[in-house]
Amino acid sequence: MKRAASQYNICRALTLPLLLFALRLTAQPTPLTRTPFLQVTGGVVIIQAQLAPFSDTLQFIFDTGSSGISLDSATAHYLGLRPTFDGLLIRGIAGIREVPQLRNQSLTIGSLRTDSLNFYINDYSVLTSIYGVRIDGVIGYALLSRYIVSIDYEKQYIEWFAPGLYPYPRKGTLLRPSINRLPAHPFLIQELQAKSYPLLIDIGAGLNMLFSERFAKEAGVLDPTRKSWVTSGEGIGGQIELRLTLLKSLRIGPYRFKKIPITIFDDSYNVTNYPHWAGLIGNDLLRRFNTVLNYPAAEIHLKPNRFFYDEFDYAYIGMELYLIDGLIKVGFVASNSPAQDAGLEVGDEIVAVNKILSGKLDAFKAELAHASKKVTIIYKRHGKIETAIVKAIRIK
Repeated sequence: MKRAASQYNICRALTLPLLLFALRLTAQPTPLTRTPFLQVTGGVVIIQAQLAPFSDTLQFIFDTGSSGISLDSATAHYLGLRPTFDGLLIRGIAGIREVPQLRNQSLTIGSLRTDSLNFYINDYSVLTSIYGVRIDGVIGYALLSRYIVSIDYEKQYIEWFAPGLYPYPRKGTLLRPSINRLPAHPFLIQELQAKSYPLLIDIGAGLNMLFSERFAKEAGVLDPTRKSWVTSGEGIGGQIELRLTLLKSLRIGPYRFKKIPITIFDDSYNVTNYPHWAGLIGNDLLRRFNTVLNYPAAEIHLKPNRFFYDEFDYAYIGMELYLIDGLIKVGFVASNSPAQDAGLEVGDEIVAVNKILSGKLDAFKAELAHASKKVTIIYKRHGKIETAIVKAIRIK
């Protein structure tokens, strides 16, 4: 009996260190910093940061669809910064533009400071108009590639970790995307005879999915008899026209989405990188997963959150609202749309949508996106208050 007890103690002594070692391997690492974020139209994420040596709090769009890091031209001017042109070109959905750069800058997010960053300078006033909050820049691959980044859409915070061993949540799906400054991964699209096509994973895009007209036609992604609706978008170079329609089904790992509103456009500058990519998945869809971006290991982990079963926005009004000089105005009205039929025009100042009088762009857009049948819009034109009844259409 004494010998058996002794053997038991020896085994226990050997097992305990192994157990402790295993626990250390699976323990959640301590984040370098944790920061809250704001979400605006389409699920777009906005985080705050400071550019050394300034104490001003700046607001950046968190964007996996950006290969660099950038600063708004008006913000750079306000801070007294002097960028230089050295031939850098950036490409957007509406054009290609040469932009100046600020080299070897430092950015602080929460308690995390990152040095040796090269910012390109671009005019983001249109993004401020679209989202209704000041946009000072865009954070992309140049910063994200240095860390493991965990995004919790339920608690609305981001955690930043040093590269290395990271224990992903037990549930969810692990993607191993191709990352050449931008992450792309094959996804199964039902319309394409159960084929998988690489799509850019674009957290900075406030939509579900975006395809080029060329890909849609050549790959047969759409039923030619299916109706589409005209809307608009903004990008480098100005405003462009887009088409809205539905995709039957998309599979992300083991998760399947049905009847997804998608956007199609004439991609003259090949922003979607076709034929290497089929298009992109935006954050109106991706926000349904808590996400870990592990660029150093070329991995992305997605775990469904409480927004997973949110209904997509199927309502169509046919107009776009912008924040212009502190006022919410109509910036686009599609031909033959419910908005045009109701008499609304570009330049009309929106005072209320249904019973919402908040004067907040995001609140008005959310009400229009979830409209069922009729929407009452109170607006001001040439100093006179008017009322329009808009009959919303459901995309189907």
